[in-house]
Amino acid sequence: MVRPARDGRHLADLVQMAIPLCKAAQAKIARRGPGRPPVFEEWQIAVLIVIAIFHKQKSKSSQWRFLHKRQEQLTAALQLTQFPCRDTYSRRYCNAHRLLDIAIELQGRVALKERVCDAEVVAIDKSLVEARGPHPRHGKMRRGTDRQAGWGVSDHDGMLWSFSYEAVVTAPKKGLVFPLLASVDIGSRSEHKSVMQKIPRLPPSIHDALLDGGYDGNAPAEALEYDANGKRTKKRYVCPLISRCGKPAVGKCVHRGRREQLRLHRKKRQEFFASRKGRSLYKRRRQTIEPFNAHLKKLFELEDRVWHRGLDNNRSMILGAIFGYQLLIRYAFKQGQRNRQLQWILDGL
Repeated sequence: MVRPARDGRHLADLVQMAIPLCKAAQAKIARRGPGRPPVFEEWQIAVLIVIAIFHKQKSKSSQWRFLHKRQEQLTAALQLTQFPCRDTYSRRYCNAHRLLDIAIELQGRVALKERVCDAEVVAIDKSLVEARGPHPRHGKMRRGTDRQAGWGVSDHDGMLWSFSYEAVVTAPKKGLVFPLLASVDIGSRSEHKSVMQKIPRLPPSIHDALLDGGYDGNAPAEALEYDANGKRTKKRYVCPLISRCGKPAVGKCVHRGRREQLRLHRKKRQEFFASRKGRSLYKRRRQTIEPFNAHLKKLFELEDRVWHRGLDNNRSMILGAIFGYQLLIRYAFKQGQRNRQLQWILDGL
């Protein structure tokens, strides 16, 4: 068993793993607006945020104070000419989610190359995290309510004034569950819209995508299973078909053309989902994405509520936590651990 390193070795190794990914992510973000370049690079701020999240500093002020006490080591490790002041850190915190979104995708590709995970089958799900402050009552905002959150519905929590994150994770029969893509939005964000943005970014090795009934829709399914010319992509959208507005999941269309074609496609999805192979494959969703959500929330103390107020603040925090989760899995894998026990690394930071 690997013992916790109290000399800071774990943190130094994690920072060295994060730096090239954040630099590569910054290269993909076009700088906006006129004027001279900022004193602090986007990747430097992002790595500082991830370090603070590892140590579970839950407000931006506490994060800055924690980092400021260690500014000598951090300045050298991140090639900083000076340490950012509190106002700079707080202001730049809101925009770090743009870089972290891309960094998560890049790290997913690196993990596939390192054979940390296998991406033939993936599971996609949206999870809610309660907002800070009181919920609106009778359709009216109350004092202290976070106005940037939204109502979300889940089987576990019911109606919740919340933010949400959506993750794409690997769903192997055996092996590590690794997040490949992620996004954060308000609780009421439609799954149909959020998943459409991720389908073009999925790794080409994917054969099957496992989703719950909230994702049942022709648009995302067609985008995954068929290309722009209408040819099959050899990928499957494995999802239970839902009846809506009193209409059957697969209707009877007497008109020829596109509507009839969509009906036939839905019928094929329903037949595969009801088959023995389809049911066996769909069981992986419960064994992968749901434990991932529970593990992520427990590691970074998101079981009760989010850390911040405001959408962009929570985007940076939750995406930073998912990026950090990826780092922890890759680091544990290099240490010879093939399970999802990551708390020992956090305990040694």
